[in-house]
Formats: sequence, C-alpha cells, structure tokens
Amino acid sequence: MPDISESTPPAVLDPAIAARLSRTPDGLFAAVVREHGSGDVLMLAWMDDEALRRTLATGHATYWSRSRGEYWVKGETSGHRQYVKAAALDCDGDALLLTVEQVGPACHTGTHSCFTNDLTIQQQGAPA
Repeated sequence: MPDISESTPPAVLDPAIAARLSRTPDGLFAAVVREHGSGDVLMLAWMDDEALRRTLATGHATYWSRSRGEYWVKGETSGHRQYVKAAALDCDGDALLLTVEQVGPACHTGTHSCFTNDLTIQQQGAPA
C-alpha cells in the first residue's frame, strides 16, 4: 500500500517558507511571472500563503484575485494555463518569481504578455 503522505499535498505552507515572506497589510505579496525558455515577463499577480501552497503542491499557478476576493488557477476557464517550472523569492521576501510554461496568451486581453504598453523615457544621458 502506498504511503498517503507522499501523495497528499501539505495542508499549510511550509513554515520555513512562510517565515521568509514579507506581506502587505492584507497578507499579499507580488508574483512576477516569466516564461520558461524565452524569459519574457508575462504578468504580475498577487498571492497569499494559501495561493503559494497550492501552486507549489500542484504545479499549477494559483493566485489571489483582489477584485473578486477568491483564488484562481491561471487558465482554469480560458485554457491558457501556467505550468510552474521554478519558484524563487526575492532577497527581502516581498516578491516571488514564477517561471512557467505558458499555454496560450498570458494576458486576459489575449496578448502574450500583459506588458504591452510602452512608455516614453526622456533620456538625460548616462551618469558619469
């Protein structure tokens, strides 16, 4: 008989990981998502401990929707899934970098990346 503990995801986020997180007052931290292979930055979303636990346990990117007040698995309704290849915390624990295999467009507008609105920068010259 297989050991159930090997196939059952943990019920809570690993305390060692949770201790390294720095959250907003509402318990969230930013998740920057980049595409495996190309390195393209695809999107930014929000997570809490439970969203991160679900992501690490399933390999499917799971986020917290601030507008809807609920968890969502990327691509659950659209089919444009994100399969997580790697996850890393930044140096102060307030942002997570997810590297994903993206199926279809990442942005809800239908574009590959959510970062499509270029801004003009007024060049002042390089610092000496």
